[in-house]
Amino acid sequence: MKKSLLAVAAMGAFASAAHAQSSVTVYGILDVGYVGSNTRASGQTQAGNPGPGTATQTGAAVIKSTGNTFTSSPQQTSRLGFKGTEDLGGGASAFFTIEMALAPNSNQNISTSSSQNRQTFIGLQKKGIGAVSAGTQYTPIHIAVGKTDPGQQNQMVGNIIYSAYTGSATALGANSGSTDAYTTRTSNQLKFVSDNFAGFQGTAIVVANNQNNNQVTLTSGSTQTVVGGINNQNGWGLGADYTWNKLLVTANYQAFTSKNPATTISTTTSLSSNPAIALWNTASGGSNVQDNQAYLAATYDFGILKAYAQWSSRKATAQQNNNYYVKRQAQQIGVRSFITPTIEAWASIGNGRYTAEGLGSPTANLTAWQLGSNYWLSKRTNLYAIYGQSGTSNVSVTNGGNPQSYNANAYALGMRHTF
Repeated sequence: MKKSLLAVAAMGAFASAAHAQSSVTVYGILDVGYVGSNTRASGQTQAGNPGPGTATQTGAAVIKSTGNTFTSSPQQTSRLGFKGTEDLGGGASAFFTIEMALAPNSNQNISTSSSQNRQTFIGLQKKGIGAVSAGTQYTPIHIAVGKTDPGQQNQMVGNIIYSAYTGSATALGANSGSTDAYTTRTSNQLKFVSDNFAGFQGTAIVVANNQNNNQVTLTSGSTQTVVGGINNQNGWGLGADYTWNKLLVTANYQAFTSKNPATTISTTTSLSSNPAIALWNTASGGSNVQDNQAYLAATYDFGILKAYAQWSSRKATAQQNNNYYVKRQAQQIGVRSFITPTIEAWASIGNGRYTAEGLGSPTANLTAWQLGSNYWLSKRTNLYAIYGQSGTSNVSVTNGGNPQSYNANAYALGMRHTF
C-alpha cells in the first residue's frame, strides 16, 4: 500500500514538473483611433489624357482630397498571437509563434488582408549558441528598424523609413506603405539568431520557394500560350547589432531574387505602370526582379532623451533588362523622451530621393516629419496623438510628361491596449 502511494505521489510530481517545463502565452494589441488626412497631387493627368511618360500628354490638374474616420491601428497594428516554449533539458528548448492581424472596426475581427498571417514559425534554441526557426517571419531589417525607429513603427504619415506615405504610386512606380523602404516579412524563411557575445548579436536568413516545370506552348486557333517554366523566389539576409552601454549600432543587408515566366518589359507603357518592376513582397515574392535592401542605424540614450539616426537603401532591378530599375534612399534623425513619468513624446525628420531608369525615368525628392506623444494610463494602456507630413517634390518624367508632386498630412487621436 505504501509503495502504491509513493508511486502515485511520484507520478503526480513528475506530471507537475513536466507541465512547468512548457508554457503558452496569449498576447495581442488593440488599437483604435480617429484619423484626419489631407492630400494634394499636382501635375496629374486630366481625365481622358494619356498617363505619365507619354509624349502626347497635354493636360494637368491639381487633385485634392480630405478624409476623416474612426479606424483601427493608427499607432500600431492590432493583432492576436500565441507563443510557447518547451524546456528540452540541457539548455535546449523548443518554441513557436502564431500571430494574426485584427480589424477591430470591421465586420470581420480577424483581418482578411495579406497581413493576416503576421508571423507563424517554429524553432529550437540552445543557450550559449542561439535560435533557429522556420516559417513566415520578419526580415533582419524590419527587426532592426523596430529597435531604432523614434516613432516605433507607427502607421501614420511622416516617417520616411517606416512610411505610411512616400508619394504617389502612379507618379513614382512604387507601392505606398512601409514596403517602399524594405521588405517587412517573408514566407518560406529559415532564420538563425545568435546569442549575445560581448555586445554582438547576429541574424541570418535564407528564403527558398522554388518550382520548376517543363515549359510548354499551347495553341488554340491563332492564339499561343506559354505555360510552365521556372518560378523561383529566393532570398538571403544578414544583420549585426552591437550594444555598448547606452549605444546601439546595427547594420543589415538583405537581397531577394524572383524568376518566373510572367511579365515582360513593355516598350509602349511608362516605367511607372510597367509590371516588370514589381517590388518583392511578403505574400507572393516578386515578379522577375532582383531586390537589394540595406539599413544602417544607431541610437544613444542620454538619459533625459534617446537620439536616433537611420539610413536605408533599396534597389529593385528587372531580371529581363537591368537598365530598368527603381531605387530609393532615405535618411532620418529623431528623438524620444519621457517629459513626465506618464507623458512620452517623440519627433523625427527625414529626406530621401527616388530614382528610376527606363521608359519614363521618374525621379523625386522625398521629405517627411512627424510629432507624436503617448499618455500612459498604465503599463499596458495609453492614449496617443500623432501628426505628420510627407511628400514628393521635383518629380520629373521624360518624354514630355507633366512634372508632378505629391503631399500628404494626417493626424490621429486614439487608444492602444496591449495584453
